[in-house]
Amino acid sequence: MKILFIGDVVGSPGRNMVEQYLPSLKEMYKPQFTIINGENAAAGKGITEKIYKQFLQWGAQAITMGNHTWDKKEIFEFIDDAKYMIRPANFPEGNPGKGMVFLNVNGLEIAVINMQGRTFLPAIDDPFRKIDELIETAKKRTNIVFIDFHAEATSEKEAMAFYVDGRVSAIVGTHTHVQTADERVLPKGTAYITDVGMTGPYDAILGVEKETILKRFLTNLPVRHEVDKQGRAQLNAVLVSVHDKTGLATDIERILINEDHPFFAD
Repeated sequence: MKILFIGDVVGSPGRNMVEQYLPSLKEMYKPQFTIINGENAAAGKGITEKIYKQFLQWGAQAITMGNHTWDKKEIFEFIDDAKYMIRPANFPEGNPGKGMVFLNVNGLEIAVINMQGRTFLPAIDDPFRKIDELIETAKKRTNIVFIDFHAEATSEKEAMAFYVDGRVSAIVGTHTHVQTADERVLPKGTAYITDVGMTGPYDAILGVEKETILKRFLTNLPVRHEVDKQGRAQLNAVLVSVHDKTGLATDIERILINEDHPFFAD
């Protein structure tokens, strides 16, 4: 089984890259499942129902979220009905939405889990304790378990990765918007990368207009973050190969598409 995961989609530049390249990526890699992190998809913060449905129409089977889940207030109107949207499972009890979904394609089932770290992010429930509960539930149905761990600190991501190694198929990091070069299969068979990276503006600072961020650093004054819509764009993703029966990973491959790394379909 192959699972394609596209990193944090930021604003319209990111959405345009998904629409443009996802069909070619699916044709080239032939993944059974495609997952997109969409927590920054609407103007850089949050997601709308229209965008959620667009991602599904373009070929995604699941949309994961993160710390900006609630930034677009309309999400409260549709998240409970969004069967394929997954918000961090360790949000406090009683939050709308769900933290895990099961997907089935041609008899192959996968559990997709979204978790959020606590280091340098708002204090929420313990992700380490919560993941134990979710893995136990998932394993009653399938050995194929995929985790999007939305976290700031590399140490917390690595700690979580070794904590779940051998118990899940893959754990990929999101949130920091810069693709890391440490993709590997851990000793017990779990695929891992610290951060998949961002799909959106390339000539920007984490997707935000660089002039705005430079002003913030130079003056220490508050600024309004705006997604850069003028410059070039990029797409960051990973492809994870998993054994259908054991659920353990056999390979993880980074995918980077931008003007410096053009995409060539076979």
